[in-house]
Amino acid sequence: MTFKSPLWFPIAVVLSGANLASVWFAARPGEPWHAAGHAALAVAFALWAQRLRRGPRVQELPAGLETLELDVGDLRRELSETQERLDFAERMLSQAPERRRVDPER
Repeated sequence: MTFKSPLWFPIAVVLSGANLASVWFAARPGEPWHAAGHAALAVAFALWAQRLRRGPRVQELPAGLETLELDVGDLRRELSETQERLDFAERMLSQAPERRRVDPER
């Protein structure tokens, strides 16, 4: 089983409630450590149930980081265009005939 299953939330709630009830049963005969253990388990299962209820945390970027992310995307696009233009210019220069040379006899 995975922790994404909807079955885990009711299990955590039942375990929390059972341990909370066990605190009273353990405290009656005068066993404070036993009662404290059940109280700690009740709190732990209750916190786990709350976390399961909230669902997975989605991490959001601050506004400044979103702006930087957009700027980096723009820079990547511009760099790509510049590289394409450079490749085109190199191809054109390599295909051009050599008529630019000056004839020394003229």
